[in-house]
Amino acid sequence: MTIMIEKSTEKRLHLPYLDGLRGLASLYVVLVHVEPGIGDQLPESWSLFVRAMKYGAFSVISFVVLSGYVLMLPVARSTNGQLSGTLINYIKRRSRRILPPYYMVLFICLLIAGIVFIFERFTNFQWNEVAGLGSFSPKFSLIDFLLHLLIIHNLDGSSYLTINPPMWTVATEWQMYFIFPLLLLPIWRRFGLFAVVMIAFLIGLTPVYLLNGLFASANPWLLGIFCLGMAAADIGFSQKPQLIAIRNSLPWGWLSVIFTSIAFLTEWRRLGLHIWINQTFAGLAFACLFISLTKSIIEDKKPSLILRILQHPLAIALGTFSYSLYLIHGPVLVLVRYFLFYLPISPDMFAAASYLLGTVMSLIIAYLFYLFFERPFMSSFLKKSKVKNAVI
Repeated sequence: MTIMIEKSTEKRLHLPYLDGLRGLASLYVVLVHVEPGIGDQLPESWSLFVRAMKYGAFSVISFVVLSGYVLMLPVARSTNGQLSGTLINYIKRRSRRILPPYYMVLFICLLIAGIVFIFERFTNFQWNEVAGLGSFSPKFSLIDFLLHLLIIHNLDGSSYLTINPPMWTVATEWQMYFIFPLLLLPIWRRFGLFAVVMIAFLIGLTPVYLLNGLFASANPWLLGIFCLGMAAADIGFSQKPQLIAIRNSLPWGWLSVIFTSIAFLTEWRRLGLHIWINQTFAGLAFACLFISLTKSIIEDKKPSLILRILQHPLAIALGTFSYSLYLIHGPVLVLVRYFLFYLPISPDMFAAASYLLGTVMSLIIAYLFYLFFERPFMSSFLKKSKVKNAVI
């Protein structure tokens, strides 16, 4: 196993199941954000399905852990524990990957809001908040827009869910991209893996317990969960004897199942636990899953069911434009709902059409958005990666 890990550091690594997970998680977020009821008229036949759509936070956790894992991979596989290239180049790469689609979606939201304002001003049209219920609102202030423009809206409790609510997580991860090389990596190099995880959780939980919930809208404990992704990469590829022993001795697949079960149990609101506890167990589950699946791939084992699902071409295809899907689906779902709201259809038909038409339109528009506003800014490696040559 050690020899295989050493050989894997000699070439660029791409694990297709990460793309598949990213794609399926984004699709689940779309389903979570569909609003299938007309007021309080949600048919009982849909109640079970709607309850299954309440775990969108787990998808967010998967994105955060995945970010820590992917950013740490080249560092963990390097011989000197450094980022490839300079800090400036790192920031440029992150900026090209994240900012152009983000700002284009913000512009689209501003354009829709402008059109609504003009119609309200010069016609009898008035935006119906019930019809337009969902993850987008054309009603926002100049402060809301400026905070989104600066990508710090997640720090303001009154602005972070305005305009396009899913975008608060983009702001939180964007800030982590700077904390990673400037704080987390120096701590990791100086004090080791377990120290950086504990310090990250300490930093993230300090506002919760000592600063009266300061910046609670940013979910600061996600910094510790981000470090769980870093830990998964380090454990998976480290050449340190202690981490090699941990990598080869623990049942990572079963640990993922156990932590997933605990995450669902601690999500139960009647227990009265703070949300960071539930999300941390979910983060541990994803971190263990990454170690288990990557280890399986490197050892050339027969793919498990979950690995086959995550490496399915459709899941990977979703992953290629998952960022665009995550960014643009809110406005699409709301406009689809607004259209359906005024059709003479039953509540059952409204719910079915909301899910079906909303999801299909989100996928189509997200893919077109990806082609025009995301793909041109991606690295050549990401553009050319194919399933057939993605695995080391």
